[in-house]
Formats: sequence, structure tokens, C-alpha cells
Amino acid sequence: MGALAACTAVTVTNPFEVVKTRMQLHGELGTRGQSQSPFRVFGQTLKHEGVRGIQRGLGPAYIYQILLNGSRLGFYEPFRTSYNKLTGRRKEEVWALGSLAAGASSGVVGAVFGNPFFLVKARLQAYSPSLDPSQARHHYTSTLNGLSTIVKKEGVRGLWRGWDAAVLRTAMGSTVQLPAYNLAKTYLSNLKPEDTFAYNPALLIAGRPNNFLTYLSSSIFSGLCVCAVMQPADTALTRMYNQPVNVLPNGKTVGALYRGPLHCLYLTAKAEGPLAWYKGTTAHLARIAPHTVLTLVMNEVYLRWYTQAKSG
Repeated sequence: MGALAACTAVTVTNPFEVVKTRMQLHGELGTRGQSQSPFRVFGQTLKHEGVRGIQRGLGPAYIYQILLNGSRLGFYEPFRTSYNKLTGRRKEEVWALGSLAAGASSGVVGAVFGNPFFLVKARLQAYSPSLDPSQARHHYTSTLNGLSTIVKKEGVRGLWRGWDAAVLRTAMGSTVQLPAYNLAKTYLSNLKPEDTFAYNPALLIAGRPNNFLTYLSSSIFSGLCVCAVMQPADTALTRMYNQPVNVLPNGKTVGALYRGPLHCLYLTAKAEGPLAWYKGTTAHLARIAPHTVLTLVMNEVYLRWYTQAKSG
């Protein structure tokens, strides 16, 4: 159910991911280029590449979401209850530290499994015949072409290039996504009408755990938290995926610009200033907020449908 919900969400939000990816690569390490805004990048992409351009990377994005969010939503509860058991707590008890650890653990599992597809997705989205040509370091015609080209040029290990940055990014996002959602949902579900001010919108959802507005409000809060903590790691991941590759005398391939996510963040701050970590934040928020809302809300909806169908 979690994977189906995530694929529903990514269909809507993928254009924002394309814009965000291209903005994060703009002016990399001080290279010159025309100033970009989310609206300009979106407009230029749509004008020169059409609908297919703003939906670049959708295929591998589906596979990645199935692996990542299937793991994140599917393994979250088993991890959480296991951590509760290890610390002598009740299975149903919501423990803040345990929830954070469960979110990070489930996210890391999905990130490792899904790295090859996220790598291809990022490179497909970075390529553009109409924008800064310095960004187009890798050009693939499809997901399969991308995977086969990487294996041919970089070896099988190349499919997991940037996995450390992916783990950092996903762990940070997963650490807060479900815990923030559950925290907000629990708070709103336990809220009583007498605890709110008159004419407060919270009156519509107070004490109603299965109310659509409860799902929506909790998801929005979760999306904002995810974007706030994940943006620097997301920028590092995009740049590590897109960097050129050098082949050493022993045949091993290494990134030409960055040794790892922390090295990438250091060089980025040194050449462009620390605010460069937040390039594409507007586009990222435009993607992550509706993506989180759609993923979590549709997960609740699909679960309710499944439960109702199962009970007859």
C-alpha cells in the first residue's frame, strides 16, 4: 500500500523534482551561468522539451519509490515495535527516540536497494538540450540504457555511486517523515473542541483520527519538516550523482569532483557560500509538500479500502 501511494504521489510531483535537480546543479562550484528561478526553469523545460521534458526520469522514479517508500512505510512499524521491545516498552507505545530510529532505519534499507534507480533518475533529469550544457554530463535514452551504460563504463559498483549521500539524505528525511506525521495526527486526534479557540479550523478535526482533514494537516506538517532537514543532503546527492567519473590505472572509477557527501557540502560552501546548500529549496518544497501529503493520505485511504474489502 505504501509503494502504491508513493507512485500516485510521484506522478504529480515529478515535474518539481526535475526543476529542483536542475537548479541544484546551476552554478556548481562557482561556474558562471544565467540566473535561474523555478518558474524560468519550468518554463524553459516545457517550451523546449515538452511534457516529456518535465516528466524526465518518471520511470526510474516509480521503481525507486516502490523500493524506498515500500521499505520506509513497510519496515517502519516492525523497526519501531522491535526498538520498543528492546527497551522494554509496550508494542503500541509511541516513543520519540524509537520512532526516529525506526524512520531512519527503514529509510536506509530503501535507499540502498533503490540507489541504482535514483542515480539514473537524477542523471536523466539533469540532462537538458535547452539549459546549461555543463550540467549534461550524462545522457541516457531510457532507464535500461542508463543502467547498462553505467555498468559498462563504471562497473556494477557504479550503480551504487553516491550511496553514502543517498543514505544520509534518506535517513534525514525518513527520521522525521513518519514521526512528524504520527505526532501531528496523534495531537489532532486527541484534541478536544473545548481545547481550541472559537472559529478555529481545528474544530473540524478535533478528536477525529480518521478524518480526511486530519490526514491532510498531519501530512503538510510532515512535509515541511522533511524539506527543512533534508535539503543540504539532497543538494549533495544530486551533485555527487551528476559529477564526471575518472578511471584510475587499476580500473577503479571515482568521482572527479567529490569524495563523499560531506566533502561535497564543504566544497560547495567554499566556492558558492553555505546558502548554495539550499539551491532549489522552493522547487523542493513544491515537490516534497504535495508528495508527502499524497503519499501519506493515499496510504491511509488505500489501507482503509483494503481493510474494508478484507472484512467484507
